[in-house]
Amino acid sequence: MKSLLSSWQVWASLSAIFAALTAIFGKIGVENINSDFATLIRTAIILLVIGLIVLGTGSWQPLASVAPRTFFFLLLSALATGASWLCYYRALKLGPASGVAPIDKMSVLLVALFAAAFLGEKLQMHNWLGIALIALGAIAVAA
Repeated sequence: MKSLLSSWQVWASLSAIFAALTAIFGKIGVENINSDFATLIRTAIILLVIGLIVLGTGSWQPLASVAPRTFFFLLLSALATGASWLCYYRALKLGPASGVAPIDKMSVLLVALFAAAFLGEKLQMHNWLGIALIALGAIAVAA
């Protein structure tokens, strides 16, 4: 069981499941509310839950222990997340979840490109083929 909880594949799969539920629940949640306000409510709930998790697991660290570079990139990540959520919920408000989610998953292609360009990650030909198939599948589903 311990090795299962240490597997990035398990956590990534759970992330995909929860992302799918996010689209379905989010589409229902924005039916009668402004999408930006819905994002605020969602974010407040997430903040509360993550705060309880950090407190419950004893994971709290003094802010002074966070290196400035780490803080800067977490800040950029938070801003990108917020922008993504605002755009995602606006898209869900305006369009079908079955079309919005596949386009959102084009992020897989972008992550691969950015990881190669900025992180120096080397992907094999079969990785690029898989990424291309994901992109084509997303386009086909969203069309």
